[in-house]
Amino acid sequence: MTLRLTPRALAEAKRIKTWWRRHRLAAPDLFEQEFAAALDRIAQLPDAGKLYEEGDLELPVRRVVLPKTLNHVYYAVDGQDVVVLSVWGALHERGPKL
Repeated sequence: MTLRLTPRALAEAKRIKTWWRRHRLAAPDLFEQEFAAALDRIAQLPDAGKLYEEGDLELPVRRVVLPKTLNHVYYAVDGQDVVVLSVWGALHERGPKL
């Protein structure tokens, strides 16, 4: 499987990474580590994520949780591609607009 991030997901991940490095001085690389591990996991086991029922997309969307940083990675499988759609804080009161 090929893994790719949409421009939106890439921008969100960069924003979260920057915030995490500035505000979590005890573990500045934690988001990066969890995010990389999640990307590896979904590239190898794309069905591992929980189905996300919100939204009106053509493809089923799944999400995995980054347990320590409390972010979700939303993605879809399109043929041989795993497409990361969004990286979203789990503490938001709503999910991302997909």
